[in-house]
Amino acid sequence: MIIVNLDVMMARRKMSLNELSERVGITIANLSILKTGKAKAVRFSTLDAICRVLDCTPGDILEYKNND
Repeated sequence: MIIVNLDVMMARRKMSLNELSERVGITIANLSILKTGKAKAVRFSTLDAICRVLDCTPGDILEYKNND
């Protein structure tokens, strides 16, 4: 299972969903879907932009947990 820790990184950077949306150029609705873990996919370009704005790596945002 893939866990999305976008909310954790946003809190660490003290950044709101609105601010991240503006700086990344993605709608609040799409970021919200990603943040809640309901997204089925994420483009590398989107992940790159989020990491650039939040000054983090993809591993800070996406985490793998074994379901066993």
